[in-house]
Amino acid sequence: MELTILGCNAATPRKNAQTTAQLLEIKGQMILIDCGEGTQIQLRKLGVKFARIQHIFISHLHGDHFYGLIGLISTFRLLGRTADLHVYGPKGIKEIITLQLKLANSWTDYALYFHELEGEASTLVLDHEKFTVQTLPLDHRVYTNGYLFREKEGPRRINKEALTHHKVSIADMENLKSGKDVYTEDGELIKNDQLTFAPVAPKSYAFCSDTAYKPDLASLIEGVDILYHESTFLDHHQDLAQKTKHSTAAEAAKIAATAGVKQLILGHFSSRYPDLNEFIVQANAHFEPVHLAEDGKKFKWD
Repeated sequence: MELTILGCNAATPRKNAQTTAQLLEIKGQMILIDCGEGTQIQLRKLGVKFARIQHIFISHLHGDHFYGLIGLISTFRLLGRTADLHVYGPKGIKEIITLQLKLANSWTDYALYFHELEGEASTLVLDHEKFTVQTLPLDHRVYTNGYLFREKEGPRRINKEALTHHKVSIADMENLKSGKDVYTEDGELIKNDQLTFAPVAPKSYAFCSDTAYKPDLASLIEGVDILYHESTFLDHHQDLAQKTKHSTAAEAAKIAATAGVKQLILGHFSSRYPDLNEFIVQANAHFEPVHLAEDGKKFKWD
């Protein structure tokens, strides 16, 4: 998996900080998570091939999380896209986008599928051959979901030394990767675990967009490799966090600690803070390691 932060500022874009958008690569599949204003410009800067994006997940219908979507969809059309595009988001997103396309007389030449969400429980919304995606119900001022991405288990890994020692044919490689036992050139049956190693452990990523502190979220993301959790405010603005249904850095860290995640990324920073290092300080009181999201920053876990 590889995560690229396209934008991580709260509410409005700034000169050097865009609103929320992320690009997640899972086993060669490109997934866009949220699409704030200017997202396609960020993708251009990074040299991302637009045609590789087949799935877009929108957390909620506040502008800083989806105002870039209509522009991106329109650009896909202008670039001659033919591949299907699937958009997942709250009920109403189809009406918003199709109205814009209708009034501009700019219908797409590719198939555009909307998967509208309105359930209050965590739900599997995509079962891809390489990964799964389920919703993470959040607590914000409008209906909002985070998303949990999990790789599916890959093939077993070949033990080349054992393969040579037992004189197993190269033609049996696929059988070995799928877990089957095989016969040697001399007719001897060799158990799969003598010739292979266990698959690489599947990776996981949890994206938790705008939300008030929600302790029960921890049970849904237990043990994930990386958690992104919004942290709009610092502790001395706890009253604003409660009023606007956002989280503080400390609250995000408490979720990470309770869930036993491996790493935490903080983002969605309010523009009122000129120095973001205090977010690390306040989060570290409850959890480590903690990273700050930054436009263009990449996080990779093999």
